[in-house]
Amino acid sequence: MDGKAALVVNVASRCGLTPQYAQLEALQAELAGQGFTVLGFPSNQFGGQEPGTAEEIETFCSTTYGVTFPMTAKIDVNGDGRDAVYEQLTAVTDADGNAGDVQWNFEKFLVAPDGAVVNRFRPTTAPDAPEVRAAIEAVLPR
Repeated sequence: MDGKAALVVNVASRCGLTPQYAQLEALQAELAGQGFTVLGFPSNQFGGQEPGTAEEIETFCSTTYGVTFPMTAKIDVNGDGRDAVYEQLTAVTDADGNAGDVQWNFEKFLVAPDGAVVNRFRPTTAPDAPEVRAAIEAVLPR
């Protein structure tokens, strides 16, 4: 990630948590100049809530939420086909000491500029929650 801090999030367009896109984009807009980025990883593994093609996902995100942060192709975050990135991320524990599979759409992992995964936030934790903001600010490049 070229020495940037990153909030890595598995995203979906048809989820009750989809409005988190707005908060993720606000973080991107505010902190991109300080060595931070959001990275979105679309996944259709939770309730079929990301059925679209890459182009459909991009169009939805940009027109509905003004998303400018990088998005990957659709991936699996759990199971036998789990993407290699998520093999590393899911080994990290959350605040309660639990590691393992991603629970649902919009689970967040904070990666420090050196590539270390330093925090894991479950799906219902808002991207702009105080604990997320504090964690991000603590790892921004100085």
